[in-house]
Amino acid sequence: MNRRKFLGAAAAAAVPALVTGCGGGGSTDDGKGGGGGGGAAPGTPGVIRIVSSLPRTGSAKGQTNTIVNGIQMAIEDYGGKVGDFKIEYSDWDDATAASGSWDGPTEKANAQKAVADPDVMAYIGPYNSNAAKVSMPELNEAGLLQVSPAVTWPGLTKKIKGVAPDEPEKYRPAKKKNFCRVCTTDDLQGPLAADFAAEVLKAKRVYILNDKELYGEGLAKLFRQRCEELKLEIVGDEGINTTSIEFGGLMTKIKGLNPDLVYFGGTTQSKGGQVAKDMVGAGLTCPILAPDGCYEQAFIDSAGAANLNGRAYVSIVGLDPSQLTGKGAEFVKRYKEKYKTAPEAFALYGYECAKVVLEAIKKVNKKDREAILKEVLATKNFTAGAVGGAEGWGFDNNGDTTLRQVTISVVENGKFVPKKTVTK
Repeated sequence: MNRRKFLGAAAAAAVPALVTGCGGGGSTDDGKGGGGGGGAAPGTPGVIRIVSSLPRTGSAKGQTNTIVNGIQMAIEDYGGKVGDFKIEYSDWDDATAASGSWDGPTEKANAQKAVADPDVMAYIGPYNSNAAKVSMPELNEAGLLQVSPAVTWPGLTKKIKGVAPDEPEKYRPAKKKNFCRVCTTDDLQGPLAADFAAEVLKAKRVYILNDKELYGEGLAKLFRQRCEELKLEIVGDEGINTTSIEFGGLMTKIKGLNPDLVYFGGTTQSKGGQVAKDMVGAGLTCPILAPDGCYEQAFIDSAGAANLNGRAYVSIVGLDPSQLTGKGAEFVKRYKEKYKTAPEAFALYGYECAKVVLEAIKKVNKKDREAILKEVLATKNFTAGAVGGAEGWGFDNNGDTTLRQVTISVVENGKFVPKKTVTK
């Protein structure tokens, strides 16, 4: 038995304890075998399994809860059955308690586990771009469909200025495409944030921070490139140590340079809230602008609403839930009724991922990875989900959504309030 077959057999043996049928409202496994209910054994006729791999432990759990809720709502739309198949859903964790965030070996193990289970037809995730770099080659080699609701690094799918020379080919060892995403990419989000800084905030001098992660550092780089094109003065540009408890000294230094804006390329989990809080503590009165990794209530809660109201701007790739109409507004209404709270922005993308997979299963009506993958990649004018409006959206030749929207909101009264949406 070669190494790949051995890993596959070992992973398959682990699967029965890890899956739980959703079946139109059933409970969901949390990746630790504690979901109750038990799923069908691998290879069960009439069962198709969808899995997600997201950080379900640690500081991102609040946002991934909403993604999982969206996936479950999509499956409930079909009563847990599509065509001739019962749909089972497994909610896997790619984080560890020790790290409090996504973990490379865990993400890789999840990908291998999905590959080894012949009932798995789609892998939804991950949440972090660096995690995608780990799971994409595993799933690509197996020809298993991967759809992400959240990863935005451009180099995962396309070759543009700023990505590594061997991207995206190194994620496609089988030399075929199997990865797609329903959120737009940072090559739109970063530059549009710079446009917003110049045109709306009237900033002329900016200080740029990043969290030294692929997502945050990449966005900061793209933001800087556009600032330079706009002739904005970069008064500072550095990465922060995300293991630090606070950044008071750094903020005092930045205050001495008197910028009009601080841009933070990072997430709530990489100290976005603490940075915003320490800006106020140091007496920095300029606004802070951050990307979608901070577009969550946890960011507001961690910084304290009083420190953000009227001065913290955050972008989201797509629309804020409050802006949706038609099916999108209906989704928001149903979500509020079911979960007794408003959906976070990424709930929509969890829902959209599952809908595009389920619609493909409905069309092909067979347990066939290649056929379902082909159907999803061919998605055009998709209107079955909550985003895209009457015209819908599709996947381009890279596997990226054709819905290229960015909204920038300001925090007011402890809530995100959309200020500007750009569609390209």
